[in-house]
Amino acid sequence: MIDDRLTRRALLVAAAASALPRAALAAPAATRALYAGGYNKEGGAGLLPLDYAPAAGAWHAHAAVAAAPDASWGARHPRLGLHYLVQEGSAGKVAVFRQRGGAWQRLALVDSGGADPCHLALSADGGALAVANYSSGSVALIALDPRTGLPRARAQVVAHRGRGPDAERQAAPHAHWVGFSSDRQWLWSVDLGADTIFAHRLDAAGTRLGETRAAYRAVAGSGPRHLAFHPRLPLAYLVAELDNSVTVLRRGADSRFTAVGRQSTLPAGFAGKSQAGAIAIDPRGRWLYASNRGADSVAVYAIAADGALTPIQHISGGGRWPRHLRVLDSRLLVANERSGTIDGFTVGRDGRLAPFGAAARAPGVAFIGEV
Repeated sequence: MIDDRLTRRALLVAAAASALPRAALAAPAATRALYAGGYNKEGGAGLLPLDYAPAAGAWHAHAAVAAAPDASWGARHPRLGLHYLVQEGSAGKVAVFRQRGGAWQRLALVDSGGADPCHLALSADGGALAVANYSSGSVALIALDPRTGLPRARAQVVAHRGRGPDAERQAAPHAHWVGFSSDRQWLWSVDLGADTIFAHRLDAAGTRLGETRAAYRAVAGSGPRHLAFHPRLPLAYLVAELDNSVTVLRRGADSRFTAVGRQSTLPAGFAGKSQAGAIAIDPRGRWLYASNRGADSVAVYAIAADGALTPIQHISGGGRWPRHLRVLDSRLLVANERSGTIDGFTVGRDGRLAPFGAAARAPGVAFIGEV
């Protein structure tokens, strides 16, 4: 149930925001170096390097990197500039790439510790890489060499337990997201099959997993997918794939979360089939975006001073099956997997989106990364 106090405050913030003129939030950079990762079975040829000119909404594609197939998620090392990419498959892999002068060189390829890795996260100090293995319902932690950023040991694997009421999608655990706590004490993992956020205790070095506990039990059958954290408040936002919802979670003194609000990702009256996909928050914590695959739309919410959400817009994502969202200054990029396009939108001062520029052709796109 949504907290009525949060909802009233959110409405006041949304009303104030809507009175502002709709304009660009900031002058966009001249060119942004990006890449599209995606699925080869849907026409992709590997990782696709892209140059994006936000001011014009124009794209330039480079030759695909065939050595990075089925790269549905990636992470960048902030100090060493390395790129870690999942390689989905029954024998999951994680690849490490270096990009220099437009050339992508694969430095390592290691086991992910499970089947169909679909998400990964790098620890703040760059000493460990966490992986969510969807089909095997497990998480893996890979220790990295602090000098080179390369894996220095086999992955430690922890299997999730649990199932949900949806016999087709929740007969077993399905890890879908991983992320490190800011205090470096916990690794969180979101499991779609078990309707649970798990917390795995980290050792002092941050390279080994210990105790596993349930940090949050989601609504039965909701199918939680991804978490996004507020940049300032002790809040996280959980998007659930199966019931098309976003839940506002408050973090407690330990690893656990408490729900304080909930919103649908779909507009009132929508009767078709849809699955919530991506979630993203603007860097200043004012707007939240969630994608709907099936409805093929993006839901926009105003974030109140206390973190509550108010829906302010539903807009077409520009293509079919919007799987990933990337916020770039005053632009939002939408990765439409089944239409094989990346569509651009301007973000107004009120957070609302408007289509802008050309779409990039990227067959099977599942993820948009920054170089």
